[in-house]
Amino acid sequence: MIPVLFHLGPITVYSYGLMMALGFLAADLVIALECKRRGITRDFASAVVVWAAVAGIAGARLLDIFNNLPVYLADPKSMVLSGSGFVWYGGLIGGVAAAYFVSRYFKVSFAVTADMCAPALAIGQAIGRIGCQLSGDGDWGAISKLPWAMAYPHAIVGWIGRNVAAIGPHNSLIFPYPPDAPVPPGVRVHPAPMYETILYLIVFAILWSKRRRNRVDGRLFAMYLIFAGAIRLMVEFVRINPRVLYGLTEAQLIAIGMIIIGAAAWMATGTGSPQVAPVDSRKEAVEV
Repeated sequence: MIPVLFHLGPITVYSYGLMMALGFLAADLVIALECKRRGITRDFASAVVVWAAVAGIAGARLLDIFNNLPVYLADPKSMVLSGSGFVWYGGLIGGVAAAYFVSRYFKVSFAVTADMCAPALAIGQAIGRIGCQLSGDGDWGAISKLPWAMAYPHAIVGWIGRNVAAIGPHNSLIFPYPPDAPVPPGVRVHPAPMYETILYLIVFAILWSKRRRNRVDGRLFAMYLIFAGAIRLMVEFVRINPRVLYGLTEAQLIAIGMIIIGAAAWMATGTGSPQVAPVDSRKEAVEV
């Protein structure tokens, strides 16, 4: 693993931060291309990405605080100073909320905004998960003997007994090494971040290819919710997060909710009629 890429004097460049930045840039490019195609000002793309990034990071941290409240109450400084502790679902909620307010400001339909953001979210997540892979931030899965299983000897989270686990009977977590005992080198596990990268690249390709044929606003984002929920539901089966209900993790329960919401939105928009995105005439439009 390569958690730290290089140093520029006192500045440390982390692989996770770099890939996150590249993910935002890719999302900005995707939305900008859609702005050009639709005749919407380029400023709209930048505003959506910047504000969604800020709100998304805040939402991801807040949900992590909620899930680990006793830890944060014991050390409040960790809320600000820690470079870890982000929950993706919180980031999605924060980003969607920010996109809504940006769409209101630019007078662009929120359904249109959501459709423009759908492929951008997919490519951003695909690149972001590469950062998780390079940094080894704990997204890796349970012990595996598959040919592509990998060891994470320099992971940021660290190789300790309570992290390297497997799923046992009745969906219990098995910790093969005592918490205080060193884990033998070369333990190989599922490279779960790379599973997500590959799957999200496929989702991006599907959504990007369908954007021109999408006749009803909102359907593309509905597809994204279904795909993203299905991906997390599947990948969680090889990760080592605690099971909380019916053998499912908290992330899987939220993923099921995303699939249901996406399916409901898909059916609802299927009965609608094609719409044209309203654009504020005061804003400078980009020529197609």
